[in-house]
Amino acid sequence: MTLRIFHHDSYSALALPARHRFPLAKYQALQQTLSARGYPLALTAPASREQLTRVHDEHYVEAALTGALGRDAIRRLGFPWSPLLIERTLHSVGATIAASRHALAEGCGLQISGGYHHAHRDYGSGFCLFNDLVIAAQTCLDEGRCEQVLIVDLDVHQGDGSAALCTESREIITLSLHGERNFPFHKPASHLDFPLPEAMEDDAYLTPLEQALALALRLYQPDLILYQAGVDVHHADELGFLSLSDAGVRQRDAMVFDCARQHGLAIAAVPGGGYRRDWQALIPLHLSLFEEARRRFG
Repeated sequence: MTLRIFHHDSYSALALPARHRFPLAKYQALQQTLSARGYPLALTAPASREQLTRVHDEHYVEAALTGALGRDAIRRLGFPWSPLLIERTLHSVGATIAASRHALAEGCGLQISGGYHHAHRDYGSGFCLFNDLVIAAQTCLDEGRCEQVLIVDLDVHQGDGSAALCTESREIITLSLHGERNFPFHKPASHLDFPLPEAMEDDAYLTPLEQALALALRLYQPDLILYQAGVDVHHADELGFLSLSDAGVRQRDAMVFDCARQHGLAIAAVPGGGYRRDWQALIPLHLSLFEEARRRFG
């Protein structure tokens, strides 16, 4: 088994308005930290238009790529449109595809961005323009690399875009543990949903997670797990409302990787969300994902 982490320099290059909530700088800091610690990093190619339109509406893709999205669509997305946004997004989707391909060949792949699970077929939402998780899953299925993909979404916010895109699919299965009273306010049904009350701490969270993973693998036979490892489940997150400790976040990541190892499944992971004005405090939380992966697959 050979671990590899995919990235691109555009991840932190986007120009955002002052006091924007998206912690853009964390990606460059995470890349630099991983590089300094000797992790195996690899640059990635952008996703193609054909890969995008296997999942998203062709007219939406064209409007997004050319800057023709309307004012309401831009407001719902939460990012101003720019060529840099497109460069960043295409490379982020491409990195999730690359991590998934690598996982299927070598056991585990990761990337430094990704987890854009609020993107729907014909609109973006919540800082998510294109749904890299579903696109990566569909690409690997189209290429004959696997037969069924399980998206394990442990971001505090339900992956409504992933759920809506895969609602009739038997090849891409969606599992979500998320805050019951958090964004998005309309939550389409995933294949398996586990809504959680506010202020859940480590043990109360990890028990249903263990049960959810076991149930998913009893009901389905995935070849690949795509893991959305948002750290907005942490007690200090400003948009989260759950109460996991640093150790709880690490145990969660370890549990998902152990599940993949024990069942002989390939796993690709993305760091997902995390929202704090003190964005530097997010780096140790995200690092647990990469550290736990290296302990098992490095």
